[in-house]
Amino acid sequence: MTHDDTTAPAPEYRRGPVLLRGDQIPATTSDQGLLRRGEGAAWAHQDPWRVMRIQSEFVEGFGALSEIGPAVSVFGSARVKPDDPYYALARDVAKGLVAAGYGVITGGGPGIMEAANRGAAESGGLSVGLGIELPFEQGMNRWVDLGVNFRYFFARKTMFVKYSEGFVVLPGGFGTFDELFEALTLVQTHKVTGFPIVLLGGEYWTGLLTWLRDSVLAHGMIAEADLDLLQVADSAQEAVDVVVRRGAELRAEEQAAMRAAQRAQASAARASDGTSAPGPVDGPDRATDEGW
Repeated sequence: MTHDDTTAPAPEYRRGPVLLRGDQIPATTSDQGLLRRGEGAAWAHQDPWRVMRIQSEFVEGFGALSEIGPAVSVFGSARVKPDDPYYALARDVAKGLVAAGYGVITGGGPGIMEAANRGAAESGGLSVGLGIELPFEQGMNRWVDLGVNFRYFFARKTMFVKYSEGFVVLPGGFGTFDELFEALTLVQTHKVTGFPIVLLGGEYWTGLLTWLRDSVLAHGMIAEADLDLLQVADSAQEAVDVVVRRGAELRAEEQAAMRAAQRAQASAARASDGTSAPGPVDGPDRATDEGW
């Protein structure tokens, strides 16, 4: 999701709300400062203040995104040019997602991210960009309607997961893989409610899927069911259909599980009270969101 064709800094560099140009552009990022091994006692005085900055990123992100409505994140390479077929594919899938009632969230950069933001904007849908501080990033693309810039990757990743009802992943490199496997891990370990993860462009992903089945699964490192967390699509409309259909299936499964848990809790409560009076069965279920 990042553009690393060159190490030359972008003409403009954003560090949170601050815009830097020319020789004001730093050689290191906030993440590098945070994750650098402490030498001496200086870190003890610096890191507590970083916590306040990290907190502000979460507050600002939650505030900006809390009312965007249903949305799907689209990931892919920043290196893709406008004449590349994958650019057109990302643009089309964004248009399809908007037609299905979703906003589109990307990393806000060039390439496939720009294409997805463009498709959403051209279709009259919400186009969101979650940018990141990088020395070589080109800044927020011009098709973003709502943009939030982050210093820290982990704060940005939280926003992708919290405000997305699905991920559509087009061909990309390490940044794209990072987002993909982060999502897979969270769903596999039930740290988040399940959501559809679609690999768009089946030919590109064939080698990865073959390796997962023939090596990772064959060595017992994952379960057969884990492979089902990934859905593959070869066209934009197919990817949209998977998001809509699989999203509905997962919501139905979640609601059924919550009803079963509520019945089990009610039964356990009656047993502890020594009563056998039945609790409400047919009334509406009211789900609560305590995960965040």
